[in-house]
Amino acid sequence: MDFPITDLMDQDACYHKLVGWLHPDGLTCPRCTTDDHIHAHRRHRAPVLDYRCTACGRVFNAFTGTPLAGTHRTPAEIMLILRGFAQGVPTAQLARELGCDRKHLLELRRLMQDDAAKWLDRNPLGDDVVEADEMYQNAGEKGIEHPDPDDPPRRRANRRRGHGTFANDRPPVAGVVGRESGEVRPGVVASAGSAELDDLVDRLPVAVS
Repeated sequence: MDFPITDLMDQDACYHKLVGWLHPDGLTCPRCTTDDHIHAHRRHRAPVLDYRCTACGRVFNAFTGTPLAGTHRTPAEIMLILRGFAQGVPTAQLARELGCDRKHLLELRRLMQDDAAKWLDRNPLGDDVVEADEMYQNAGEKGIEHPDPDDPPRRRANRRRGHGTFANDRPPVAGVVGRESGEVRPGVVASAGSAELDDLVDRLPVAVS
């Protein structure tokens, strides 16, 4: 028995969640930034509405000016895509599960990653004591069939002992955590040698005495 998960999700709830994430201070016109001259203009893709600003005439929707601009996917599909990105699900696997084009999904993933990097918390940790460590993210998909010739299996060195690197598909993700606050400042490094980790700690905004 198959379960069409996108059909079982509440499209309205997904849409309102996305709007809250994209516009935490409320939806405004992307041209004149007003919020009191906005009216529903078209409802043919409800719950995604097209709005018209009567102050400047701009027609837009909640995704205009964001990495999701131009998407025709439903709110439920977008939520599943973002959930997959956040959980580190491989792009090819997501594309197969959701019936997406892998290359288009990869472009969206990179846009979202770049946007997330811009909004990383750059404030220094106020903890007197911090700890640093690293983990390795397996970037391969060993044992998973890859019918797409543009997406060959990535098998290199995923069982190799020792530190991972970008070169062997196990990029290190390092971070510094405050013992009292529990806040984390993560960073991706090319390799996890002592020199690279020392450099990461030096570059991260940590206020230590």
